[in-house]
Amino acid sequence: MPAGSKRKMTSREAAQKRGHRGEALAALLLRLKGHRILGRRIKTHAGEIDLVALPLFGPVCFVEVKARADARNAADSVAPAHRTRIARAASLYLASRPALARRGMRFDIIAVAGSPGLFGVRHFKDVWRADD
Repeated sequence: MPAGSKRKMTSREAAQKRGHRGEALAALLLRLKGHRILGRRIKTHAGEIDLVALPLFGPVCFVEVKARADARNAADSVAPAHRTRIARAASLYLASRPALARRGMRFDIIAVAGSPGLFGVRHFKDVWRADD
């Protein structure tokens, strides 16, 4: 490749970049709402959790971040099997943190839609329960 030329990004790399950007925007939104971010991209043998956040009051929030052209499509794109994996991963996460486990858990989706900045970010709270 000649010096100074740029390599074209693959679709997988572009999706990863979009995902990282979406997670950063979601974390910023949660911090602006007073949440403390406890973890990003938490991996367990049951699955991955995009964000773990702790509000001032209430349960620990396990957040799935979805980037789509439309916020409603993003929120609807989390399939039941994916929800089950996230719930199992959340249970594993809390199993080693009894103080947090006492607060309970909540599952949220943050949808990052087309436009840049926080205007294209929507927070859907308490979207499903672990026993759904």
